[in-house]
Amino acid sequence: MRKTITAGALAVLLSGMLSFALPVASWRTGHDAFAPLALEDGAAGSAPPPRRVWIDTDAACGEPGWHDPDDCLALLALLRRPELDIVGVSSVFGNAPLERTQPITVAAVRQARRGAGMVAVHAGCAAAFPRCTDNAAIRALREAVAGGPLTIVALGPLTTVARALARATPEERARVEVVAVMGRRPGHRFHPSENRGSGAWLFGHGPVFRDLNAVLDPEAAAALLALQPRLTLIPYELARQVRLDATDLARIATQDVAGAWTAARCQAWLALWRERVGLDAFYPFDLMAALYVMAPRALDCARVTAWVGRDPELTVFDRSPALLVTQDDPPANRFAASSARYCTTVRARVHDVL
Repeated sequence: MRKTITAGALAVLLSGMLSFALPVASWRTGHDAFAPLALEDGAAGSAPPPRRVWIDTDAACGEPGWHDPDDCLALLALLRRPELDIVGVSSVFGNAPLERTQPITVAAVRQARRGAGMVAVHAGCAAAFPRCTDNAAIRALREAVAGGPLTIVALGPLTTVARALARATPEERARVEVVAVMGRRPGHRFHPSENRGSGAWLFGHGPVFRDLNAVLDPEAAAALLALQPRLTLIPYELARQVRLDATDLARIATQDVAGAWTAARCQAWLALWRERVGLDAFYPFDLMAALYVMAPRALDCARVTAWVGRDPELTVFDRSPALLVTQDDPPANRFAASSARYCTTVRARVHDVL
């Protein structure tokens, strides 16, 4: 009996693995299987770039394994723009535990601010929404919100941001825009190989990514939506239109010491994409949020309804709550819903802007 069960389990496992060798009709990545959204009139920001900016990040650049370096690229880009007043930076759990993201964020800020005034880095939430109620980052961000119009660039889970904004008055929240790297349409999977990878994992199928910032703390995302914020979402389907390769990293490295420090911490990630995804470049997810802040007219965006709930098209495969968007009515079984801007298309030569 035991041998029969073992043999049956092995057969099921082998069949599952071999199924990856089957052709994939739709890679569900948002580039050809979804109807286009109705875009807002004009490019994404009719107003000039914001002056006061707060960056909340789960930076893990240089950490081994599946820890992307995009936060450090975004920090490098934003902290060196003279027209931006970076009033504070906070770290949060996400890409790595807080005990790693905090020192990495401090190091990245020091590198980017060489020759300029240092920006304070506040330790934020180390765990998801129910277990994080107060810390230095929440208090400092609350003070920044009270100080005037502010753009919060959220590169990780929304835990710290949602807690801080919950303490603000409605008048203060009306002056805040949150730019969050998350969100997707129902049925959308993050499948970077897209049948283009050479030598990718699993017969060329490659890995499937998650909308990690939303998945790690959906309760924080729902709490933020309940506040009805001015919210701009920077999704995977936008980032997949831009690639950074070895040539781009070399250009970053030759700029100065800070560029060399950042580019060096991207090399292992690029190697991982070559080995597992099968592409000679990676998508710079968090860097697209920096692009939006620096050059909003470089993007096209759509006005959508965003909500937190289970994906009605992927529930068989993934039961975890997600941050989803639609221009239709959202389903009734949702935790929260709010209007948001959802950026879908890159209009400019991104490499020139960045």
